[in-house]
Amino acid sequence: MSEIAVPDNANRPAWDMDLAEFLGTVAQRNPGKVFVEMQGRKLTFREFEEAVKATAGLFHSLGVGHGDRVCLFMPNCMEYLFCWFGLSSIGAIGVPINTAYKRDETAYILNDAGACGLVADTGLLDIAQQAADLAPTIQHRLVVGDDADATGWTGFSDALAEAVPLADTPKVSPGDVSMLVYTSGTTGNPKGVIVTHRMYVAAGQGFAHWTQATTDDRFFTCLPYFHANVQYYSTMGALAAGATLVVVDRFSASRFWDQVRAADATVVNFIGMMMPVLAKNPESPTDRENRVRLFYGSPAFSPEFLADFQERFGTDIIVGFGMTETCYGTIEQIGQRRRSGSSGQPRQHPDPSFTNQVRIADAETGEPVGVNTVGEITVSNPAVTPGYWNNEEQTRQTLRDDWLYTGDLGWLDEDGFLYFVDRKKDIIRRRGENISSQEVEDVIKSHAGVMDCAVIAVPSELGEDEVKAYVATAPGSALKPEDVVYWCAERLAYFKVPRYLEMRTELPRTPSLRVRKDLLRQEREDLIEGCFDREAAGIRIR
Repeated sequence: MSEIAVPDNANRPAWDMDLAEFLGTVAQRNPGKVFVEMQGRKLTFREFEEAVKATAGLFHSLGVGHGDRVCLFMPNCMEYLFCWFGLSSIGAIGVPINTAYKRDETAYILNDAGACGLVADTGLLDIAQQAADLAPTIQHRLVVGDDADATGWTGFSDALAEAVPLADTPKVSPGDVSMLVYTSGTTGNPKGVIVTHRMYVAAGQGFAHWTQATTDDRFFTCLPYFHANVQYYSTMGALAAGATLVVVDRFSASRFWDQVRAADATVVNFIGMMMPVLAKNPESPTDRENRVRLFYGSPAFSPEFLADFQERFGTDIIVGFGMTETCYGTIEQIGQRRRSGSSGQPRQHPDPSFTNQVRIADAETGEPVGVNTVGEITVSNPAVTPGYWNNEEQTRQTLRDDWLYTGDLGWLDEDGFLYFVDRKKDIIRRRGENISSQEVEDVIKSHAGVMDCAVIAVPSELGEDEVKAYVATAPGSALKPEDVVYWCAERLAYFKVPRYLEMRTELPRTPSLRVRKDLLRQEREDLIEGCFDREAAGIRIR
């Protein structure tokens, strides 16, 4: 606990801090150490703190105050961090916007958040301009980049250079809102998850603890700043440990290991398809030429995949279960014996007074169920979101009796290890059987000729659902639909084998690399027409 930043006042909970106090505590310990490296720039902890104070002064001079929302529409850059921490320092709220969003999607966030300001990258200025014109609450427009003379926009760098750091920052509570992080909105418009200062501080302290991080570590991330992962884990984890954070703009399978080596990285965060894609890259004599001691991410992998990846690249992997609404789900412990398919046990804070519980509840009644029984994963701890912005109904559905209902299905074994099954909405009901789309996806993705896949329910002429798989083939692969059927039939119960298959070169994704199943479901009215149909092809699997 002594290595991780905590309040000076021992009578307060370790996580009971606002971001400005937390940053100040870390900067005081080692002011001259490099904290962040990004876009060829390096800032020490003290230099970063000074930039944050100047940014707070900039927004204060514009009249942005406690509780005001300012949207951030930028790729990964130093200014993103300045705005996040600078706004938080005065009790204002940052609102990240997905950089893939177009005019109407961006305008929705601006209006739903009731934002008074927008900070946009010059490369996104056309969309930002159109969206801001549709948001009557926007009073301040700042642009980051070369196009600082854009009409109606203020150049962020020039304004920051003239800003006067606040001598006295406003009173900010650990329970105040730091960011509104909008979810991907696959079942409707995005929802603004309220993330407090306390949640970020607890996340950083926890992640530094779980990864056994020290000041010698170098955290590497290629995930976008509008995603909670890079906020909770990479940024706050490096800050809590007094480590160095290295950030690149996006994931590139071909450049990844060169970037990791150039960063001299020791801890790397991943999500979703990153690991399978890296594993399917051609082997290279340089595969083990890295200093990465630990990869962390989700989802869980098979023991065979983990063993092959660890042997090939010479690094360890731990996985966990978390979400924007709380990063305190479950996690594997370093050196712990793997349990196939598990995401580990409930995460604990280094301060034992922080209590985190994970239980399984009946998806309909909310009543707890026994071990080895599938139900909805629920979580309770001091770092759970207070709710969703401007959405009381969703808040009531998600937060009940001090428990966060995640919308995910899973089960716990006798030792409290969690096994994720699927999102509730992605469970497929076929002829009386419940099928996890993720289970089918995992089997298909284990084929050497497959890069990725997505499995969804489509209507059956017999009622309920049929199983359809969208399969993205690996480069150079000659994989045919019937090959996938036979592969699945050897590894899955007959009723789980997809009836319909559609071969693709790629799948639609969010910038955080998740497959957009909602877009697949909306592509056309008839999702079966033109697909390979194993029954029509006369393939018998039982």
